[in-house]
Amino acid sequence: MARPPGPLLLPRLLLLLLLQFAAAGRPCGPSGLSRDVVLGRLGANITLICRDEVPANVTVRWQVEERGAAVPGGRGRRLAEGNVLLLRWLRYEDSGRYICSVGSRLLRSLRLLVEEPPETPRVSCYRRSHDKDVLCEWPQQTKPSPGTRAMLWVKRRAFPLCCLGLHSIGCIPCSCPMPGLVRAAVPTELWPHRFTAENATEQRCHYFSKARKFVCRVKVPPGTEDTKHLVVSTCVSNSASGLAGEDKIITLSGVPVKPDPPLNVTVEALEKAPQWLRVNWSYPLSWDPRFYWLRFQVRYRPEPAPAFMEVDQVTTTWLDIRDAWRGTKHVVQVRAQDEFGHGAWSEWSREAVGTPWTDPRDFTSEKGPFSSQFPMEDDSYEVTLPPELFWEDRADGADGSVMEPSTHPVASPYAFLVAGGSLLLGIALFVGIVVRYRQMWWTGRQRGTKPEGEGQHMLVPLGLPSPPLSDTPLLSCPTPTAPGTLRITHLDYSSSRQ
Repeated sequence: MARPPGPLLLPRLLLLLLLQFAAAGRPCGPSGLSRDVVLGRLGANITLICRDEVPANVTVRWQVEERGAAVPGGRGRRLAEGNVLLLRWLRYEDSGRYICSVGSRLLRSLRLLVEEPPETPRVSCYRRSHDKDVLCEWPQQTKPSPGTRAMLWVKRRAFPLCCLGLHSIGCIPCSCPMPGLVRAAVPTELWPHRFTAENATEQRCHYFSKARKFVCRVKVPPGTEDTKHLVVSTCVSNSASGLAGEDKIITLSGVPVKPDPPLNVTVEALEKAPQWLRVNWSYPLSWDPRFYWLRFQVRYRPEPAPAFMEVDQVTTTWLDIRDAWRGTKHVVQVRAQDEFGHGAWSEWSREAVGTPWTDPRDFTSEKGPFSSQFPMEDDSYEVTLPPELFWEDRADGADGSVMEPSTHPVASPYAFLVAGGSLLLGIALFVGIVVRYRQMWWTGRQRGTKPEGEGQHMLVPLGLPSPPLSDTPLLSCPTPTAPGTLRITHLDYSSSRQ
């Protein structure tokens, strides 16, 4: 005799029915295929059969319609003959309508769809700024098939299922905020689905090939509070399969902030600074810096190097890189985050490229504009010389033999100009010094040979010269003089000399 159902069976069945009813608003499955559609997997082989039985003396021809054909059986590209058509290594381009016929009589028309089952969505939601809408996205490992469709539903929670008055053993207790309903519990295996939802809004998601991800804009039901829980459901489907993502519970106040990447990233060389690069960028259009600021992270690398070097805690929209490699092209990217570190980092910006300043006269240097250097395994540097140094006459290598690179130095006209100018300047300076020294020597010589007494007043005696003092007594008797003559004594002469 069969035992009656236990007291716990009926509440569990009722709970499962409610969950299925709640999920009925978001069907997720492969799109329906008509009888004349054949589904093929990417990279696989497929066999198309025209008829089960065909007379042996009949020739069956296959053709595939070209794109833009108006009706089946019109213009098309001819394929192989026979009742069976084998297609190998299917591609997306092989999708189309295949027609088999005998003469002008159509036997069968089949539509081939080449599609790959979609990937299960793993959704994450964020805001681009504090005052923007909520976006939900999920990445893709491979490019989805052309017919893949992604949908998103947003539903507002109505009440917990634990308020249905279902009692059982081994359940997780929960509180019931609605009056008039008793405190109940939800079975452990059904805890992820512990609530129902209402007011679902449906919208289509878009695939971005460069970022390789689906992105959806969340349409919040009107009148939703920032602390109200919302249920986000996703589904990705095509003709091959349909997969639903796990429901995500969010609140408008709890969604993390993830800014858009910075814009207008440029890299400039600084004059006479062979190891400096200046990086400039601007805020994304979705972020208003009047209310909230961003902090940035910059990463850069020389083109031969695979690893990036990073600079954190940048609060300005520019940065000077001071350890760039001379004469080497550098790749630079920037990303942003909320100034207080809330939320997540943005995606990296587009790559910007720049090369440090190089002296235009330094063509023969190993670190010139045509050279690049990167560390080798033995911590040395490999120098790539300009390809012009290795050019040889084609006639010398016409026999296909390997030519040795030329080792003759390349003379630069700038070097000759600089050397000649320096030599002329030195000669002119030497001649000037010699001429100046000669002038100074000639002037000094003329001063040393000036006649004695030049520039002095000479006394010219008015009378006859007097005899020497040794012959003239100190005191002499006065002698009468002729009237009208001037008498000068020794004392007067001495006074005049003084």
